[in-house]
Amino acid sequence: MPAWLRRVSALASRLLPATLFGRLALLLFVAVLASHLLALTLMFELRPEPQWRGPPPGGPEFTPGAPPQFAGAAPAPWSAAPPRPAGPPPPPIGLLHLGTGMLLDIGVRLGALMLTAWLAARWLSRPIRRLAQAARELGQDVHRPPLPEEGAQEFREASRGFNQMQAQLRRQLEERDRFVAAVSHDLRTPLTRLRLRAESLAEPVDRLAFQNDIEGMEEMIRATLDYLRGVAEEEPFVWLDVGALLSSLADDHPVGPGAVQVEGKARPVRAQASALRRALVNLIDNAVRYGERAHVVLRDDPASLRIEISDRGPGIPPHQLEQVFEPFYRVDASRNRHTGGVGLGLAIARDLVRRQRGNLRLHNLPQGGLQAVLELPRDSASPSPTPGGRA
Repeated sequence: MPAWLRRVSALASRLLPATLFGRLALLLFVAVLASHLLALTLMFELRPEPQWRGPPPGGPEFTPGAPPQFAGAAPAPWSAAPPRPAGPPPPPIGLLHLGTGMLLDIGVRLGALMLTAWLAARWLSRPIRRLAQAARELGQDVHRPPLPEEGAQEFREASRGFNQMQAQLRRQLEERDRFVAAVSHDLRTPLTRLRLRAESLAEPVDRLAFQNDIEGMEEMIRATLDYLRGVAEEEPFVWLDVGALLSSLADDHPVGPGAVQVEGKARPVRAQASALRRALVNLIDNAVRYGERAHVVLRDDPASLRIEISDRGPGIPPHQLEQVFEPFYRVDASRNRHTGGVGLGLAIARDLVRRQRGNLRLHNLPQGGLQAVLELPRDSASPSPTPGGRA
């Protein structure tokens, strides 16, 4: 393809509307405008020339193709020469010389057609917007109501395929839930037997070593099953006082009440209580583990609730800030559960936050340490403000 053609194609792509509604409306507008221009052109091209009757003013004149007239000669018969139009020449015909009435008529017709085109484009693109909204909601809630199968045949087929995909995802999640329950039972049973047998060991050193290994295995199994469970557990959304929840987590932290400090207050927000609690526990535990203390700040905005969890730890290298959310990824290369855990805490936390239609990200603080920022969207209506956390 020549370079100039590529440039023209790129320019046309930038000028075209991005939405289906915009492209449909533009196409209809061009079609209506072209049809009007073509109709006017044909009307003026095929319009017959007007005929004027009457003798030429001021006597005979020379007419090409007629015999010459000499002085004193009798005038030629009237039929010998074609009649010439009487009066001033006819006005030129064109768009600029149309009458006001015709211009008004064209404007009214064009406006009515454009309004119809705009309404038709909006009506035809509505099912596409509904399908896009359903696709966005499917990532947050696989149990959402199915799409109504209505509209044109193509839209009905697309909605039917979307509903079948959603039903298939539901079945797969149910099968995964049954698999997780079976694995949990099969793994915990031998661990319980090992714990009982370790109690019968005579040497305290051997008994403590066995118990530590069994506790490590139980922690890994519990974290793995929590991650595999994912969104399989359906939990209703309720109005939750996040400030009170954070205060209770700070008071009940195993390290002690002084390990977690909560500031700010916020209005209640719609969330899944157990899922949000687990996400906050994972983030606070990470902050206490690597930074000894966790500083939690609530920031309430009209559109969202922002929770900032900061620590004074070593932070994370910038190129690994997104990688730490991957399952089983750990900045600490060792497998000691007391230093780095299993590598599922942040992956589980982000998964749980996304179930709240929220977002979780990490960034290093300029003065040192790491900050986890958790944002929860607010619904259009929410209860009146209530005191949240403690200063």
